Amino acid sequence: MVKKVAILANGGDVSGFNAVIRAIALTAKKHNVECYGFIDGYNGLLKNEYVDLIGTHMISGILHKGGSIIGSSTNANVFNYKVNENGQTVYKDLSQECIDNIKKDGFDCVFTLGGDGTQKSARDFFVRGVNVIGVPKTIDNDVACTDITFGYNTAVSVATEALDRLHTTAETHHRIMVLETMGRYAGWIALESAIAGGADVALIPEIPYDIDKVVDKINERRKEGKDFSIVVVSEGAMPKGGSITVENTRDNGAGVDNTKLGGVGNKVAHELEKLTGLEARNTTLGYVQRGGTPTAFDRTLSTKYGAKAMNLALEEKFGRLVVLKNGVLDSVSLEDVVGNNKKIGAVSGNTEESNIRKVSMDSDLVKTARSIGICLGD
Repeated sequence: MVKKVAILANGGDVSGFNAVIRAIALTAKKHNVECYGFIDGYNGLLKNEYVDLIGTHMISGILHKGGSIIGSSTNANVFNYKVNENGQTVYKDLSQECIDNIKKDGFDCVFTLGGDGTQKSARDFFVRGVNVIGVPKTIDNDVACTDITFGYNTAVSVATEALDRLHTTAETHHRIMVLETMGRYAGWIALESAIAGGADVALIPEIPYDIDKVVDKINERRKEGKDFSIVVVSEGAMPKGGSITVENTRDNGAGVDNTKLGGVGNKVAHELEKLTGLEARNTTLGYVQRGGTPTAFDRTLSTKYGAKAMNLALEEKFGRLVVLKNGVLDSVSLEDVVGNNKKIGAVSGNTEESNIRKVSMDSDLVKTARSIGICLGD
């Protein structure tokens, strides 16, 4: 029987982390199960640093708060962990230390709140005998096997509000206003916010763009007497025959995505200004999308995910990811989530083995965008 559980939040912060933590802990409390939280994601698991979430009343008043009360980590692949030995950087598999900590602490299940990389490590731990249950988190909405991740709706809402504000400036000064959104290799945020925010163009990673098609759309609007345009660009968008725009490459260790995307918004704005003769300005939302108060939708979704995860643990259904499919709360095997990325400690992200969820051409969002005349650059 499950009597003692732990939660870890991993990867980039999102609004909704705390709502999931709260739901797991409250459900655990109802069933007299002890509930703890590892500090700073997989780093905390490795260092065996955790706190009592129920006994300390840490979960009180956190439903509306952004971020994570137990922190998170973006550079902790414990199966290929960067360490310094004698002044040299080496990579070691320290996962056994994590497994030993879990056994020593007496945790019957560990909940992993995170995206594709986090759930890949969760699957690897499950293969090695650890009881884990995943909860899909990321503003990118790219975790496989679920229709939506928590944190995504809040990010879309922030981007949509930004577009509402950019509209007034664009119209007043007769400009092209470009908004660069996050999303890595998936265009969900850019596409949905473009529809919700009344944008004229949406450029996403799944559809390499032809800048001339964008120019045609802007000129078409000018012929109609509309001397301004709104362009949404996902950070992973790329021109036909080109490549993604990389801001820099980090050194956060092997087995994590070290590519920091950024800069494509400025690139598109510069090209459009040169080709159309209209002034063009870019706004990069960046981390504004990640933080702050979660929307009512994300609070509810996160709470449902957390309660479902704890109930799966009580039923001793481990090695699974809580998902929402066709409006129904369910769970799937972590093996299905990682797809062909089976190698223990393997690199996550935009690789052939990765199983991230991208926008498909038969998506309702794509069909809707085309129907209402949004240019997708193709």
